[in-house]
Amino acid sequence: MSELACLDGTIAPAAETVVPVTDEGLLRGDGAFEVVRVYGGRPLLLGEHLERMAGTVANLRLEGPFHRERYAAEAAELLLARGGRSFDGLLRLLLTRGGRRLLLTEPLPSQPETARLSAVTYAPTRILTGAKSLSYAANMLAGRIARERGFDEALLVTPHGRALEAPTSSLFWADADGRLSTPPLGDHVLASITRRHLLELLDVRERSIALDELVDVATEAFLASTVREVQPVSAIDERELAAPGPLTEAAADAFAAHRDELLRRGE
Repeated sequence: MSELACLDGTIAPAAETVVPVTDEGLLRGDGAFEVVRVYGGRPLLLGEHLERMAGTVANLRLEGPFHRERYAAEAAELLLARGGRSFDGLLRLLLTRGGRRLLLTEPLPSQPETARLSAVTYAPTRILTGAKSLSYAANMLAGRIARERGFDEALLVTPHGRALEAPTSSLFWADADGRLSTPPLGDHVLASITRRHLLELLDVRERSIALDELVDVATEAFLASTVREVQPVSAIDERELAAPGPLTEAAADAFAAHRDELLRRGE
């Protein structure tokens, strides 16, 4: 079945859904978005994604009220039309500067079992900290640069050498003392929903780390996101890592069990 879209309450094939070229969501990347994982027709943590999207809408000063209940109702209608329990994939939510409410179903992108990361210099846009805006060109370019080098994904590193995250996922690593760490939100990384749940499930400390130190001390690492869940990292630049390492496997198992329980409870 082809992917579907819901634009301001009207469901149609995604390829036939039209947003006017005058909408500044297109012209300037001015808008908010979220991506929700769907398992058997059930969106995982839709309420938390809508809560974060409401924060982005407020941060960007998008005009008009944020209709959280309308998004939730339209998501249910769209997923049912897409196949209900037969659909496993993604649900993308957007709100443009022009006030257009858009929901899309998408297939899961193919992902390698492990990810090889290449460091790409990146300066976080401070004014957008905490916002998932449509202005994602820098993140996407970083990933393309990494793939041009023969790697799977970028590791965003500040001009001063501090390791942050991947373009669309959080970074976790194991130190030599056998404990997991991840950069703090104060380093201007995304407040990832998957990251937050992993912090609640696992013994993880938040600390800043320079790329040189990360390459030197990390015994294993993984990326975490809505799409990837927990994906082992097999290399950071030329440094090879065990993938998956024991802490990565434990994190993947813990998140999978947690995910299944959330779905059972309808969250």
